Amino acid sequence: MNKSKYVFSQLVGFLNFDKFRHIVDKYKGNHYVKHFTCWNQLLTLMFGQLGNRESMRDLIVATEAHHQKCYHLGLGKHVTRSNLSKANTNRDYRIFEEYAYYLVGEARRKRATDIFKLDGNVYAFDSTTISLCLDVFWWAKFRKHKGGIKIHTLYDLETQIPAFFHITTASVHDSKAMKEIPIETGAYYIFDRGYNNFKELYRIHRAESFFVVRAKTNLQYKCVKWRRRLPKNILTDAEIELTVYGSQKCYPEYLRLVRFYDEEQDREFMFLTNATELTAHQVADLYKNRWQIELFFKWLKQHLKIKKFWGTTENAVRIQIYSAICAYCLVAIVQHDMRLERSTYEVLQILSMSLTDTTLLRDLFDKTIFKNDKDRSGSSEPNLFNF
Repeated sequence: MNKSKYVFSQLVGFLNFDKFRHIVDKYKGNHYVKHFTCWNQLLTLMFGQLGNRESMRDLIVATEAHHQKCYHLGLGKHVTRSNLSKANTNRDYRIFEEYAYYLVGEARRKRATDIFKLDGNVYAFDSTTISLCLDVFWWAKFRKHKGGIKIHTLYDLETQIPAFFHITTASVHDSKAMKEIPIETGAYYIFDRGYNNFKELYRIHRAESFFVVRAKTNLQYKCVKWRRRLPKNILTDAEIELTVYGSQKCYPEYLRLVRFYDEEQDREFMFLTNATELTAHQVADLYKNRWQIELFFKWLKQHLKIKKFWGTTENAVRIQIYSAICAYCLVAIVQHDMRLERSTYEVLQILSMSLTDTTLLRDLFDKTIFKNDKDRSGSSEPNLFNF
């Protein structure tokens, strides 16, 4: 079926074109467009992401080198720097955002697991900052002489897929983005201590969901009830009441406080949670797994193109970020559907060198063997079981 089809064309076969077309019709993305459609734009951007292109000039040079193949790759015959630049600047970024969320849903559905053995999904919420030149990205003001954006991400720790993302300028504090989190009943949300926003934590509690947040060292409270016969490395497990007026007003109910001693790091951690049914060690383990979102951010910046942008407008930056998420989800879907016993790092490395080959995908992944184990061990790929 895929004989003589290019590798990139075979990858495109895993995407739902009809769904994308409906989204484009919803936002009238192809209105008055004759040649370079939204679909061509998405595939061109994903070709650049998977092909490890550093800049728009680099991407256009690569497509021009394969201009005779562009039509069969799905990129169209009119991939030029001006066409791509205008499309990134003028087309509604919500087209690519909505399709990215569709691929996120597909990837999470296919990779669904129950590692933590809890009734709900387990999420970690954090942000990563991308520094920008303020003279070029004038709309992303961060400090007086510095620009930047933040990608606030809700990361599904079991499927290793980002479930929600919110893009703001870097000046927006992390805790301010908590109000954007979609709350699922029965889910678990893990936060670092920058998210001690008791108003938003109480919103999670009222939605009958659960949270674990690392407490600040200056937390003011009084103990109401203690648990005795504590297990190893659990220093405190108690019900507390917040004593600061503003905090108590935002969170009027009791909280559970767990103090945990980590022998490996020789450090003490203090957590706040409303999950009374969990053991103290489960609370500590949930927070320990929060580190996976940090590895995800590191991996994303190393292997996909979200640090150097191919356009300077806010619209172009958003479209590029959503195309990177689409590429990540596509690789996750391919891994699942083809049951590949390879890491995401290996899959991307193989694809980056083979997008314009005519090898069957199955043969490509079966025959390619990485002989240098350092390439595999040094990939920094998110792995739920490595800390």
